[in-house]
Amino acid sequence: MARPREFDEAAALDAAMECFWGDGYEATSVRDLAARMGIASTSLYNAFGDKRSLFCEVLRRYADRSSRERIARLESTLPPKQAVRAFLLEIVERSLDDPERRGCLLVNSALEIAPHDPGLGAEIADRLGEIEAFFRRGVAGGQTDGSVPPDRDAADLARLLLGVTLGVRVLARATPQRELLEGVVRPALALLDW
Repeated sequence: MARPREFDEAAALDAAMECFWGDGYEATSVRDLAARMGIASTSLYNAFGDKRSLFCEVLRRYADRSSRERIARLESTLPPKQAVRAFLLEIVERSLDDPERRGCLLVNSALEIAPHDPGLGAEIADRLGEIEAFFRRGVAGGQTDGSVPPDRDAADLARLLLGVTLGVRVLARATPQRELLEGVVRPALALLDW
């Protein structure tokens, strides 16, 4: 019979998230993770598997608490076009309100890990695909309600808006200036207007 876990799994995942987010995937060792999580390395392996498996859990938790939460909130409270606009403007605000310039864990991981690890790259691409799908739904919904011109390709605009989102997150790490970030977002949002 398996013994119950003697640690708070949610708190441990949050601690692992902070470790990966602060130091990056490659620079984070299992020893670092166990110390930050407040558990023994054997407990880490027993509960989460290896470092890679733990990282996948962290990415899912991060998505649940950031992009998925934001998408659900905006889609349930705003018309489609306004939800897309609000998403991008929130990305700008989150990017500016990041004094440590940690950026987005998902975007950081796309840059650091995806090119070298096809499995983790696919996991990251899935999370980014959720954001792209939100943009596609927003554009298509705006076309249905008449707020977005019908002659625009919803899939192409969704890909562009995803690229803008990623660009804002990367630019903000180097140059966190409102004028720059809003200047990237503004022309993209203008494509949704008549």
